Amino acid sequence: MSILIIGATGTIGSLVTQGLAEAGAEVKALVRQTGKRDFPASVSEVVGDLTDVASMRQALASVRTLFLLNAVTPDEVTQALITLNLAQEAGIERIVYLSVIHADTFTNVPHFTGKYTVERMLESLDLPVTILRPAYFMQNELMVRQTIQDYGVYPMPIGSQGVAMIDARDIADVAVAELLRRDRADSAQERVTLELVGPQVLTGESVAKIWSTTLVRDVAYGGDDVAAFEAQLATYGPGWLAYDMRLMMAGIQRFGMQAGAAAVERIEGLIGHPLRRYEDFVREAVAGS
Repeated sequence: MSILIIGATGTIGSLVTQGLAEAGAEVKALVRQTGKRDFPASVSEVVGDLTDVASMRQALASVRTLFLLNAVTPDEVTQALITLNLAQEAGIERIVYLSVIHADTFTNVPHFTGKYTVERMLESLDLPVTILRPAYFMQNELMVRQTIQDYGVYPMPIGSQGVAMIDARDIADVAVAELLRRDRADSAQERVTLELVGPQVLTGESVAKIWSTTLVRDVAYGGDDVAAFEAQLATYGPGWLAYDMRLMMAGIQRFGMQAGAAAVERIEGLIGHPLRRYEDFVREAVAGS
């Protein structure tokens, strides 16, 4: 029996797929078309589409464990609920679902509330699942790295409440650990929710200072204007997504994005190494640019 990775071609999903393959697990990657991405030689590609029930029934057959990562799309909730219903139909009792931190607090943000709806389904059906609730990914910063370097401005309006950004590689390490734990257990395990945060609480100003130190030049925080942020995103992406991201940033400015004091210690215990710090991520990003 194998582990099926849904979202295998994305940033986190590809890291999870790699990590499981390195651990010797039998891994299948769901793809819409074969040969689009280089996977480890031991990974099998399974063709399917989350909105095509017949293809998903076939993809979930003979699967023991499921990792579900939905992209942010207008029909994200439909995709997730169909997939999880089909997984239950197939008798899959080992699931790891990637949600988002504060899914129950950012109630006006579409993709947050969508993921919380999925969490409610998992709870109401008492499915054996690990729900991962990551904070803002450090890798989001790669979208604005060139802006920071060219113009000396950090443009993400994350405000001053504090965001415990986490490296995508650490998220993937937690997912791999939980998938292996569930897959190797003799029976289905109890439902667990893990809030995934980094080791530092960062603000717009403190992030700008870290970039300044690394680049050895002044970098200023661009401020809290979420309307301007939306307008900029809308120039190279769909308007619905730009507005969703605007609402998320407004939520971050209002509530912050942090977890309890014990979260970091718990995560590091699961993955067996210290969580990556933002300064290290920035140095890598600059070196790779």
